[in-house]
Amino acid sequence: MSAVVAAAVLAPAVLFPSTASAADAPQPTGVSGPDTASGSAPDTAPTEGTDGQEQRDRAEIQRILADQETGPGVREGAEKALKGTAAEMRHFLTVDLAKLRGDDIRVKLSQIMAAGGPAVRAAAGKALDGSDADVAKFLKEGWPAAQAEDDDRAAIQAILADKETGPGVREGAEKALKGTAAEMRHFLTVDLAKLRGDDNRVKVSQLLATGGREVREGAAKALDGSDADVAKFLKEGWPAAQASDDRVAVFVALSDKNTGPYTVEAAKKALSGTPADVAHFLHVELPKLRSDDNRVKVSQIMAAGGPAVREAAGKAMDGSDADIQAFLNEGWAKARALDEAAANKPADKPGDKAADKPADKSAGQQGQGAQQPQTVQPAGLTETTTTGTTDSGTTGTTTGTTTTGTTGTLAATGTDGLGWEAGGAAAALAAGAALVAISRRRSTES
Repeated sequence: MSAVVAAAVLAPAVLFPSTASAADAPQPTGVSGPDTASGSAPDTAPTEGTDGQEQRDRAEIQRILADQETGPGVREGAEKALKGTAAEMRHFLTVDLAKLRGDDIRVKLSQIMAAGGPAVRAAAGKALDGSDADVAKFLKEGWPAAQAEDDDRAAIQAILADKETGPGVREGAEKALKGTAAEMRHFLTVDLAKLRGDDNRVKVSQLLATGGREVREGAAKALDGSDADVAKFLKEGWPAAQASDDRVAVFVALSDKNTGPYTVEAAKKALSGTPADVAHFLHVELPKLRSDDNRVKVSQIMAAGGPAVREAAGKAMDGSDADIQAFLNEGWAKARALDEAAANKPADKPGDKAADKPADKSAGQQGQGAQQPQTVQPAGLTETTTTGTTDSGTTGTTTGTTTTGTTGTLAATGTDGLGWEAGGAAAALAAGAALVAISRRRSTES
């Protein structure tokens, strides 16, 4: 029985050896076989698939979109690729991106060229005719250099446009504009300061020769100093000194006895204002006010003067302000001399031919006093009535004109001593007529 049992146990192993599982075979140390007992799929080593590349491409495209320097063409292509498949994103990064970037750079270069100065336009145009590498090089190196050249050119042109620029600086600037970029830079950084210093000294020397006392003193002190002292005087010292001298000039005008009422009124108003008001009065208002006052004075002279004075004054009134001033300076005295000469001319003697002509006796008696030159008497002359005996022995009344405090000279020959206080109806009427004429002239000028 024990032999039978043992045979039964050993029989399957002997009779069916092919049915043994490979898992039952001994394995080498360190090698594990598949787990067949659990029924799971065999394990495989992990490999890099398409999911990892897609994630990296997506991240790169998002980085491109976040860059503020990204152009519109690249941005549009990146946004479209992000909405597509992994293959479309890969195609964008490996094929489209370079071309789109080149297009965007050329668009940017065209915009720079349109808005730039001469140097920028020239360099940008040359780059556009080249390759994408030429365009990129221009943006990195050529553009800054060309922009600096254009900035220097604009600075020099601004110097030339400044009306305060002196002749030395102006000459140097014009020469630099015709030169190279290096020459313009040298003018701005080296030559300009020296040329300005020279021009400033010339200007201060002119002020020293023509200015008032305060200006002359300040100018002399500045010229003894450095270029910085000269520049400071022109910027700060000169305006203060000029304001002081201007006030002195206004006081001088007020102290002049020939200054008329309009000028006096305006001068007092200016003195109560700012330095700018005083300067405006001296350089703008004063010439016009003096002209108006002069015309009033000439009108008074014309009303009170003799024939020659009236004629000369009338011509002056019909002329310019310069004609008025010339009459007051010279013409008035000459015309007055003519009137005095006519008044002092002796009467015709009885033996003259004019006296031998027959005439009515009564008419002759009545015209004995008519042989003297007839003139229009100015204001200030008095009319008196005297009683005497005529040549025929009859007693009558004659009317004559005499001057107050004057002997031997006809008072109608001029207006010696005629000032702004002159009275009389004729002078008042003439002054009124002059004011009307001045008002009409101002209306015409305006």
